[in-house]
Amino acid sequence: MAKKSRNRTQTAPAAGEVGPRQPCPCGSGKRYKACHGAAGGAAPTFVARPFEGMPSECDVIALRELVPAATAPLTLKDGERTVRLATLLPGAAPAMVRESGDVWLGLQVQHSYGNPARDLGAVLEAALATEEPGIVGLMSAPGDGPSIQDLITDTSLDITVHDGFEYWIDDIPERDASMEAALEQANGGVMPTSRLTSVEAAYWTNVGTKEHLRWVMPHPEDQLLDALARLHAAGRDSVAEGSRFVGMFRAHGLLAPVWDLPLGTGAEVLEEPAARFAADLEEALKSGELSAAERSARAGLANRQVTIR
Repeated sequence: MAKKSRNRTQTAPAAGEVGPRQPCPCGSGKRYKACHGAAGGAAPTFVARPFEGMPSECDVIALRELVPAATAPLTLKDGERTVRLATLLPGAAPAMVRESGDVWLGLQVQHSYGNPARDLGAVLEAALATEEPGIVGLMSAPGDGPSIQDLITDTSLDITVHDGFEYWIDDIPERDASMEAALEQANGGVMPTSRLTSVEAAYWTNVGTKEHLRWVMPHPEDQLLDALARLHAAGRDSVAEGSRFVGMFRAHGLLAPVWDLPLGTGAEVLEEPAARFAADLEEALKSGELSAAERSARAGLANRQVTIR
């Protein structure tokens, strides 16, 4: 018996949209229809580049995804409350109102509603609406409203990388044994990390068995991949003696190239070669069509990407 043919009309997704059977851009590994595209799913909206337009966008992404302990003051467009952005707050709290009335805002949190910049904006608004000390949370998707970049000025962030989480209690003059014990436990998982000063959003870290340089870059993905392929094919992608360009993270719409470094390299020796690499990269970004060797290098680099958000 002949099988009946089944004609299915499928509409291709419009430019910039994600098809229901395609991988979800959030990096969960699920199909879009089973994740952020599901009715009542993980989030009503997914924003591919949520921190676009925020001062120090690349650093903010690094602080959210790669850096253990760092802080930066934020200046509000309206109001005089002191606001402090932090990689991580105690208990992964979204925000805290301190006894002084200062607001602390956490980047590394447990919730994810599709647009972390809007989540931060909603939490900040909630914290600014009260002077009662305590934790301010976000228990459901915040809906429409301002993102964090809508609430702060556009000046670059003054970022301080810390050796541990001592900043959790730096406004508490009298500390008891339980505080110190909790802090010691939290600090046990902190990997030594430093921010380079010669370039933006590049962070050296020591993970014990090796060292890395992880560098969040602001360029569009396709253009950056082309430029990195040109440098890789030319043997000009080193950032220190014995370094090896191993791949990239993709986070919040941008790429973060990663280099393995020999143990003992440290952050200081990376400053000059990182600045030189940045200059070479700018030249490579201006170049034209890829050669055959560069196309081959690009294909290899494209296979060495890991989406973390």
